[in-house]
Amino acid sequence: MDPLLLELAKLQRDGNLKQSIEDVDKIIEQLERARDTIVADPNSASITLAKLQNPLKHGFDKVNDDLKKVHRGHNAYSKSLDKNFPIKALPTDDDAPAFHPSLTNRAIAMHLLREGQFSVASTFLSEALSHPPSQSPSPTTLNPDPNNDNTSLSTLKSHELLEKFSNMYQILHELKSRNLHPAIEWARQNNAELENRGSNLEFELSKLQYIWLFLGPSVNGLPDDENNGFFGALKYARNNFPRHKHVRYLKDCQQLTTAILYRSNLKDSPYHRLFNTSTAWDEIATSFTREFCSLLGLSPSSPLYLATTAGAIALPTLLKLATIQKEKRTEWTTQNELPVEIALPRSFIFHAIFVCPVSKEQTTEANPPMMMPCGHVVARESLGKLSKGGRFKCPYCPSESLMKDAREVVL
Repeated sequence: MDPLLLELAKLQRDGNLKQSIEDVDKIIEQLERARDTIVADPNSASITLAKLQNPLKHGFDKVNDDLKKVHRGHNAYSKSLDKNFPIKALPTDDDAPAFHPSLTNRAIAMHLLREGQFSVASTFLSEALSHPPSQSPSPTTLNPDPNNDNTSLSTLKSHELLEKFSNMYQILHELKSRNLHPAIEWARQNNAELENRGSNLEFELSKLQYIWLFLGPSVNGLPDDENNGFFGALKYARNNFPRHKHVRYLKDCQQLTTAILYRSNLKDSPYHRLFNTSTAWDEIATSFTREFCSLLGLSPSSPLYLATTAGAIALPTLLKLATIQKEKRTEWTTQNELPVEIALPRSFIFHAIFVCPVSKEQTTEANPPMMMPCGHVVARESLGKLSKGGRFKCPYCPSESLMKDAREVVL
């Protein structure tokens, strides 16, 4: 990366049009002065134009030199890109999405809906439903998937789903405008579902509304009346905080109301951090999106975005694997897991895995992890080999137990 960064620094220094623009401005000034001279004295036109010839030629030559310098900078950077990131043909022998066309279309349509591109999503769904993909012999046709048909796409075209996402974006738009009321109203309408999920969204929204009012008209830009500022925040707390009687909100409510005593010098108070709203609005918008999608049975992030990003991270390793397989004339025979480990960010890991310390193999549904009474865990197949139908010793401690004493660990 160092050579590429060096070329990028050169491009930023030399590959801009600043000098060219300055030289063009000088040419324009020369032409304007000549025009003014000829307008003032028409008889001097021939002499003025003759004097202008050499300066103009020199100016145009300088502009061309400037453009050549910019062109050289772009060429050098392009060559550096090609050298450090050579183009490699992607292996297309195993095209998994081709086996699931309807699921792929559903992922695209859902991504468009989640991004608020409702008209594009509607057009895409109409065309996908009117021109269903042709099914050829594949793993899909051999093992039919009940979700792999046009009915899954039809459900996305329902007006109810479109209205829900439209409502979500309207509320997010209001949050960006620092208006919490629509989000609070939605949270109260869905209070039962949110409580069942253990969500604290409604309280966080009410808490931010209290803080926003407390900061006053100089910060929130709201009218300076009895519903804003210190008295507006106090009034809001009296009307809304009693709704949140759960013990987990007690400390927050106490700190927010006690901060009233420090309102004249809030910056130096122990509660100053509670009233820092620099990131609060972005965080509450993220929380709202997460909870809204969760109530719809959807993940907070677009599956298409996650799959594409994870694929981009894994692509270099898989390309290297394909090259090695081609050189050694081997094939990838594993169906349910990748042949190599892919290091993904923690945010991309949704399912815990367990590798048996005895067999060194990853556990599956057919071979789940089993915990012995001593607390050590091994795969079921390894446990069966250790026990051989009788009492056995744990491979990691002196404890002894029977196969029936082990308990399955659900990941």
